Amino acid sequence: MKQFDFIVVGSGSAGSVVADRLSANGRHSVLVLEAGGSDRRFFVQMPLGYGKTFFDPSVNWNYRAEPDPGLAGNADHWPRGKVLGGSSSINAMVWVRGHPSDFDDWREAGNPGWGYSDVLPIFRAMEDNDAGEDEWRGRGGPVHVTELTRFVHPLCNLYLKAAQEAGLPLNPDFNGPDQEGVGVYQITTRGGRRMSAARAFLRPAMKRPNLHVVTGALATRILFEGRRAIGVEYMRNGQTVQALAGREVIVSAGSVNAPQLLQLSGIGPAALLQEHGIEVHHANDHVGANLQDHQGINYTWRAKNATLNQLLRPWWGKLMVGARYLLTRDGPLSMSMNQGGGFFRTDPSLARPNMQLYFQAFSTVLPRPGERPILSPDAWPGFSIGLSNCRPTSRGSITIRSADPCEHPRIVANAFSTDHDVDEMLAAVKFLRRIAASPAMASAIDGEVLPGPDVQNDEALIEDFRKRSGTVYHPVSTCRMGPDPASSVVSPRLKVHGVDGLRVIDASVFPSVVAGNTNAAAIMTGWKGADMVLEDHR
Repeated sequence: MKQFDFIVVGSGSAGSVVADRLSANGRHSVLVLEAGGSDRRFFVQMPLGYGKTFFDPSVNWNYRAEPDPGLAGNADHWPRGKVLGGSSSINAMVWVRGHPSDFDDWREAGNPGWGYSDVLPIFRAMEDNDAGEDEWRGRGGPVHVTELTRFVHPLCNLYLKAAQEAGLPLNPDFNGPDQEGVGVYQITTRGGRRMSAARAFLRPAMKRPNLHVVTGALATRILFEGRRAIGVEYMRNGQTVQALAGREVIVSAGSVNAPQLLQLSGIGPAALLQEHGIEVHHANDHVGANLQDHQGINYTWRAKNATLNQLLRPWWGKLMVGARYLLTRDGPLSMSMNQGGGFFRTDPSLARPNMQLYFQAFSTVLPRPGERPILSPDAWPGFSIGLSNCRPTSRGSITIRSADPCEHPRIVANAFSTDHDVDEMLAAVKFLRRIAASPAMASAIDGEVLPGPDVQNDEALIEDFRKRSGTVYHPVSTCRMGPDPASSVVSPRLKVHGVDGLRVIDASVFPSVVAGNTNAAAIMTGWKGADMVLEDHR
């Protein structure tokens, strides 16, 4: 058995940052265990290549949630990154931090140091934003953020105009002084290539002799000596291996794998662990509980003029955009499918936006079986406007099915299980039609395709969004942070309650989900969490 100062389980959005920062001073030896393989794959590096990774088991855990009554009984597909960089290597790259008040909510829930004024300096230090540096943005950091306003499809500009006609302000920066409004999304790319957490943090750090990264290493349990975590057992190439941590074990495995590993290691609901023959090291019913996730849906229209469908569907179009990307690293393949977006309130009396918008200059009503829809757009010109809820009140759970670490855990989303979530989604989909009916957008529309003009009354709209909604891949809070061990899994310093030498540093510790895409907040959590570790081991 080899011994390291720190063992980091997972090389995803937070784990890559933790590994980089813990190894930077050269004084600490760090082992990173990653169940997946290398991120040096063409469709990982090419931004729109995430369509190819959506079902690819070589880079994707391909989880499936339980059939959900709130989603009309559908069993939702949950892609999560199984590769260096984790889900930051297969996501849509949208760079949204969350509403400032989201982080103030964290602090007010008893987590000092996690308010917006505390985390804003970290966000700025992380960024290399080509929109420029100001009070909110940063320059010179490891994460390059690309501003795409001048590159978007002309239809995106019509969407922005239409949304303004529907009453939303134009917003040049959702990470600036105000989140509300519509605009063009900033994305994490550089030079036409994906800027994953692995590219930004882990790859540079791997040049250091004190950082050791092992791929194909599935962590099976945390090793304990009494109440203290002393190492990790993992499987690699059919062999069981153990590694010791002289200082701490840090779980950065994400919102699905982090609670799974804790439960496999004897930290979790006592009845669940006993059911599967696992010795209880510390009973905590909140491990795997409090699951929060954004649910989204698209409305689709037929356009009067050509959209990206006519470029990305035919073989000659694929050849043309592919050649352009290879030669110049720009064009549609260098961007996300969500070019425009925004945030709005379904009720003007709300203090902050509660819905997020997504604009796509193509449509995918009939994808080919087993293929991510963006790879097979419709034969006719079409586009979609999507939305997702920002702060759902529905709660789910993630629990092990057995003591076998290779068996995927049970994911229960409980989507739309509260009246609050149903009511605000109903109001939100009605607003999508307001945008479509505005003069700018109506001039480009040849008819609504999904859900279609026959779906009009509240009952029909609710039935439709239950059938067609699904995760937008932002699960959080399954190892929730909080000061009270009776209602949380980790402390405000991310130490696991009830044991020593063990922390969780990833999106699973979020006390509540943020408004918007969660990747930026997950990276920030890795940065801040690593700083806390270093403060405790000077």
